[in-house]
Amino acid sequence: MTSTASENPRNRADALPKSWNPSDVEADLYERWVAAGYFEADATSDKPPYSIVLPPPNVTGTLHMGHALDHTLMDLLTRRKRMQGYEVLWLPGMDHAGIATQSVVEKQLAVDGKTKEDFGRELFIDKVWDWKRESGGAIQGQMRRLGDGVDWNRDRFTMDDGLSRAVQTIFKRLYDAGLIYRAERLVNWSPVLKTGISDLEVNYKDVEGELVSLRYGSLNDDEPHVIVATTRVETMLGDTAVAVHPEDERYKALIGTTLYHPITGRQIPIVADDYVDPEFGSGAVKITPAHDPNDFELGLRHNLPMPTIMDITGKIADTGTEFDGMDRFEARVKIRERLAQEGRIAAEKRPYLHSVGHSERSGEPIEPRLSMQWWVKVETIAKAAGDAVRNGEVKIHPASQEPRWFDWVDNMHDWNISRQLWWGHRIPIWYGPAGEVVCVGPDEQAPEGYVQDPDVLDTWFSSGLWPFSTMGWPDATAELEKFYPTSVLVTGYDILFFWVARMMMFGMFVSEDEVLTAGKDAKQVPFQDVFLHGLIRDEHGRKMSKSRGNGIDPLDWINEYGADATRFTLARGAQPGGDLSVGTSHVTASRSFVTKLFNATKFALMNGAVPGELPARESLTDTDRWILDRLDEVRAEVDSSFDRYEFGKACEALYHFAWDEFCSWYLELAKVQFAQSQERAESTRIVLGNVLDSVLRLLHPAIPYVTEELWQALTTDADGARSGGESIVIAAWPQATGVAADAVAAQRVSDTQDLITEIRRFRSDQGLADSQKVSATLIGIDAAGLTDQVAAITNLARLTEPGEDFAATASVEVRLSGGTVTVEIDTSGTVDLEAEARRLEKDLAAAQKELAGTTGKLGNEGFLAKAPDDVVAKIRARQEIATSEVERIGARLAEIAKLAERK
Repeated sequence: MTSTASENPRNRADALPKSWNPSDVEADLYERWVAAGYFEADATSDKPPYSIVLPPPNVTGTLHMGHALDHTLMDLLTRRKRMQGYEVLWLPGMDHAGIATQSVVEKQLAVDGKTKEDFGRELFIDKVWDWKRESGGAIQGQMRRLGDGVDWNRDRFTMDDGLSRAVQTIFKRLYDAGLIYRAERLVNWSPVLKTGISDLEVNYKDVEGELVSLRYGSLNDDEPHVIVATTRVETMLGDTAVAVHPEDERYKALIGTTLYHPITGRQIPIVADDYVDPEFGSGAVKITPAHDPNDFELGLRHNLPMPTIMDITGKIADTGTEFDGMDRFEARVKIRERLAQEGRIAAEKRPYLHSVGHSERSGEPIEPRLSMQWWVKVETIAKAAGDAVRNGEVKIHPASQEPRWFDWVDNMHDWNISRQLWWGHRIPIWYGPAGEVVCVGPDEQAPEGYVQDPDVLDTWFSSGLWPFSTMGWPDATAELEKFYPTSVLVTGYDILFFWVARMMMFGMFVSEDEVLTAGKDAKQVPFQDVFLHGLIRDEHGRKMSKSRGNGIDPLDWINEYGADATRFTLARGAQPGGDLSVGTSHVTASRSFVTKLFNATKFALMNGAVPGELPARESLTDTDRWILDRLDEVRAEVDSSFDRYEFGKACEALYHFAWDEFCSWYLELAKVQFAQSQERAESTRIVLGNVLDSVLRLLHPAIPYVTEELWQALTTDADGARSGGESIVIAAWPQATGVAADAVAAQRVSDTQDLITEIRRFRSDQGLADSQKVSATLIGIDAAGLTDQVAAITNLARLTEPGEDFAATASVEVRLSGGTVTVEIDTSGTVDLEAEARRLEKDLAAAQKELAGTTGKLGNEGFLAKAPDDVVAKIRARQEIATSEVERIGARLAEIAKLAERK
């Protein structure tokens, strides 16, 4: 292959297009990978397992930047592990998204003036399934655009029969263990959706409200009364007490007595409770147990009545007042007006900024509401979830997130799992005609005449089973035996508590299940590592939001810059627990990197580069040994970083090696070696081919499309024969060579780079064009140990051998590790001296002005006495730079003056 490649170098380069256009190749490449079965996991394989379950996006969802980050990192991990020889399962799926999906279909019905009640439960659910089949899952096509290497054959949906069976199974096990119960508790209620919603579905916003001070009790100042302040006047209809602090001297005499309620006319007690802050407001607070979380807890402590004063739509109901039937916000105004007429507004209403929870789906303020719901008793399973991290069974990355984890699971409240919806897993509780209650398992039938509970389960309940339900639990399957527990969970730290905690709790509850422990030594956790990344922000560090208009659609980036550039931008910015800022400048830089890699490969192919068995180490040049050693070092750094989930660090190392060392230096030095002997050229082609082969494989997990295209071209000879395997997707991950690094070669190359850089800088100072060759002598080059690098130095620094009439007009000394090299250059006839002098005089004037300004400030005692130390230090640094510039430019002007005299 070597001779064929070198004899016909251009044939292989021509296999690539003139330029890299992602849209021309990405879709076809992806479908080829899928068709070839590269992403399919074999549960019978003898390879070590590596598994990730995709956090299931909502069936109503579309790809956003958070998804794109998640998916890029998971794809990177699984592609790398596949190349390392693991049997990889990346299992995809979608969540049925109860509230979101039901809302979508209800809105469609509303266009025709219909509601779900017009169809009934069964027909409505059929319509939801129809919508799911026709319109749901758009995100799956977008995942393909990004390049997700998931096993599509194992795609799961939380409402599939198998997953529904898992839901029913664990519900019954929890119920039978006494961990699921029904009780009337306070929930986040959405009057628009007419259901309780989870904490995750509540967005808190600062709202300008009105703080109104109300007078309870007598209007006579000499008779018992208290003043309370509230932003929710309407809730006073449900007040069942006024609370004060037990040590508050103002109210001690009133504790245990009752006060007249100004609307209902009831007498309500004054209770003492440490919850009340005597320093806030009047020191007295109204207590509405059925519509405020804190009031509810206080109501339990004092055994207070808890009347619910609103119906499921947020209208006042069952209070026996003229406000029944009013919307809660209308009632707020009307009640305040009546109280004002009666003289019970104790102070003018005043603006009050406070945080109010709003429904994420429907947008309205949520209503804390007492409701009969189903709950999971979490104390024991939450403790198990905490202990799994404490004892090291599960590791959280970064470890700095562990305190937040413990704070959450150690103080978790019981979990409301019921939702007043039709779309979802229906609660498997059935009620008999005489009030009997039975929980029905997946292989059981409810007794005849029994009626099923109308509520469905919280979506988080089914997604909490995701790591094992998707592999077939509760049945024994080859997937569970091979791939459970999963290797790592990748997700944002913002859902650490809502989803991760629920998976951990359920996973620990079934950790000793015989299906999960079959063939294994101990109980099973759902995943071994939890990697938590941060939030994506714009390039100014601001949180992305619709209101700011700074959100980015990843598909826009993929369309304009390509999937590789989009992925590399995200992976390069991802670090454990840290937020990442992205913007156009970042993705254009990534696109430039992809283009650089493409052009470098074309150059390599045009020069016959080919992977193969390396020549004997001692026959290689310093340059060749240096790049091979650096590749070894970078590979080790990349492996170490990926193993610690430091994606950004790994990508940064690859970026700088590929661009700064491989492209900017080795390719340029290789050009010189190509022009030397045939033996040296052949050796260089093999080194170049091997390094490029490894670079492409190391980069493949992050930028899969371009690396596949380039690797295919690199490992195919001019006759079409393949040497590297059928696809980079299943190529071997680069391994350590085991060869000790050549420190001497590395130092010589470093000295060569320093010398070339200094000559280039000197040429620039002399006003020489980059393309202008000048004659020069290198004095001290042999003593510096760079004899073998002379050709590279003269070629890359654009120097020529001096002629007989050589007369140096300028020189520069460069101190290197092996000694000082003096470069004498003849610039006569190469520079427009008058133009150069004019340019330098302008530069000199600017430098002198800067020097005068900084010197003046540093000479001002008053300024020095007041200015912070860091400000003074910066000005001193500016003064030093200005001084150096004045000296440098002055010296150059003096040289130009001498040259002008000679002319």
